[in-house]
Amino acid sequence: MTVSLARNRNYTLLWGGQAVAEVGFSATMIAFPLLVLAITGSPVASGLVLTVDATAQLLAGVPAGVLVDRMDRRRIMLACEAAQAVALASLVIALIVGEPSFLHMAAVAAVLGVARALFEPAEDACLPRLVPEEQLATAVAMNAARSSLGQTVGTTLGGVLFAFTRWLPFLLDLITHCLAFVALAFLRVPPREPVVNRQHFVREMGDGLRWVWQRREVRVTALCAVVLNLFFTAFYLVVIVLAEARGVSSAMIGVMAAMLGVGGVVGALIAPWLHRALGPFISIASVFWALTLLTPIAYFVSDGIVMGGLFALMTLLAPTANTTISTHQLLLTPDELRGRMSGVLSVVVGAAGALGPLVGGTLTEAFSADRAVLVCAVGIAVITAFVTVSPTLRRYSARKVDQEGVPDEV
Repeated sequence: MTVSLARNRNYTLLWGGQAVAEVGFSATMIAFPLLVLAITGSPVASGLVLTVDATAQLLAGVPAGVLVDRMDRRRIMLACEAAQAVALASLVIALIVGEPSFLHMAAVAAVLGVARALFEPAEDACLPRLVPEEQLATAVAMNAARSSLGQTVGTTLGGVLFAFTRWLPFLLDLITHCLAFVALAFLRVPPREPVVNRQHFVREMGDGLRWVWQRREVRVTALCAVVLNLFFTAFYLVVIVLAEARGVSSAMIGVMAAMLGVGGVVGALIAPWLHRALGPFISIASVFWALTLLTPIAYFVSDGIVMGGLFALMTLLAPTANTTISTHQLLLTPDELRGRMSGVLSVVVGAAGALGPLVGGTLTEAFSADRAVLVCAVGIAVITAFVTVSPTLRRYSARKVDQEGVPDEV
């Protein structure tokens, strides 16, 4: 008899530990640029520290996937939590006794980025070993809810704590990583089959890249996700600029941003049901269609509450698509390649997310903000049309795979 996820000791340990860690991480991400700006007085330096964090995660992504497939994944997750706790402790101490240098803050940001690059594929690769196959989609959706909830709570706490005293958000993050470390210490992951005939590290990186490229469903969904992520993150910045130009207050813009998290939480909670009810193709295509219909509305809206509601609606169906895609990819990929698959896709999709704000900024300078909204709408509509007619996505399914990772049907 299958035990519910709520009674699955290992899954609840992993989920609970990372739920608190997500809160701390989001608090740090909102407080870090504020801290750098307060110490250096430079907006460029303030943005650069987040760039260091994102760049470190992207550069480490593919090599991290190889390490995850080579080493004990639970130990990797423990090491990541410990490394982040030590880095944050050094920052808290430096803030209490004085002011850290920019190099110190950049080094902390780099440690946090590399740790996430290692932790995320390790967790993804462990998940199919912690929950039964029939519960994997629900587990993926609950992880997405955890991230959205942590972002909403942590962002709010980070701003409040930073206003009280500079080091409090980072102390919160330090404590949450310590709690996550304790939870992982009690985690029991079923042992893996030993992998023989290890290849050179660089060749194993190539194996991961080839695996992703040679699987049409993985390749096509990754391409579509990259394009959508690029235009949506550009659209997000464009709408913030547009809202400010139309007289929306800074406080209301903060509420608008928070509505993204609200939509993500609600969407993740209903994702397991929608995943089963809609079927694979509709689950994936629905988020593209929703964004195509909703994006142009921003051209006509000037009220902050309505814009926030628009953001919430836009993120409502994303967890369902992500649940369908992630579940299929985890089932399709052999255990010894799951770390590399996750690492490669994190880099590809993450790079698009990092470039999106740059694209949005360029569009607002090249056109007016309202016209930039229409450019983003056209880009999203084009990729939606591709998704709608793509034979690969129309046949997309969560087919079971044999032990070698080859689909039962071709």
